[in-house]
Amino acid sequence: QVQVVESGGGLVQPGRSLTLSCKASGTINRINAMAWYRQAAGKERELVAIIASGGTTRYEESVKGRFTITSDDVQKTVYLRMNDLKPEDTAVYYCNADLNMYAGGRYSLYWGQGTQVTVSS
Repeated sequence: QVQVVESGGGLVQPGRSLTLSCKASGTINRINAMAWYRQAAGKERELVAIIASGGTTRYEESVKGRFTITSDDVQKTVYLRMNDLKPEDTAVYYCNADLNMYAGGRYSLYWGQGTQVTVSS
């Protein structure tokens, strides 16, 4: 069994910062990549940031320079530091992990339940 759990969401004023955490646990052999997605009300889920096992990162255009994704490979945890938050960043933020449970096993995506981020004055 694998669990992916996000934390750190909340209500924050525009211009302030927030850090989200996402921890993968359970039967895990190797994590290929972990990513943050978000889904605003009435919109499709979109990729925000992704970090691969080698440390390579990629960001959605609107968050470049404001958001930073980092990982702690030992703790199987990924963080999303969000600076200069804007009302348009309001969404449910989801984390996923691309991993396999056993050596040689196939890789699958595991999703967390999401955490709400609301940016409002």
